[in-house]
Amino acid sequence: MLTFGTEYARVMYPLQLEGTPPWLESMLTSELALAVFFGLCVLEGAMLLRFMPSELVVPAALALIGSSMPKVVTIVAIAVAGTTIGQFGLFCLVRRAGREYVIRKSWFPVTESRLERFDGWFDRWGAVAVAVSNTMLFVRGLLTVPAGLSEMDGRAFVALSAIGSLSFQSILAALYLLGGHLLA
Repeated sequence: MLTFGTEYARVMYPLQLEGTPPWLESMLTSELALAVFFGLCVLEGAMLLRFMPSELVVPAALALIGSSMPKVVTIVAIAVAGTTIGQFGLFCLVRRAGREYVIRKSWFPVTESRLERFDGWFDRWGAVAVAVSNTMLFVRGLLTVPAGLSEMDGRAFVALSAIGSLSFQSILAALYLLGGHLLA
């Protein structure tokens, strides 16, 4: 059962739903909504989500699945778990296949020169840069590659990735809820 109907959500939160493909909107209002949402989060974490900006994933889920406090907590928890799993998958791929492999792939959205900048951030700030970058728009998840190439422990990466994702997803949820109260 939805807390907000789809039409109500369109009126109250048009910016959050505007970028959502209709087929995805349909799936996020189905009985499989949380499973679909989890899959989207894994894709987003692995940098494979191309049809929707990462900052729209949680707000769209809140608009379509519901925004009661238990649903907000569930959605944020699923987002953190999914994005962390996706990032860890990318971390393991980079560790195993190497930097050149990832850069040659068309699904990887970063150029060599931009990745060098992220290498510099990782060299300068160390492992904490993973958590901080996961909180920031536009660089979210991009320090996964330098982390995968470093000697960073996988468990430390997962913990720092989850902390940064928790921060990012919580901020998105709070902004969504605050925006709803301001518009009401």
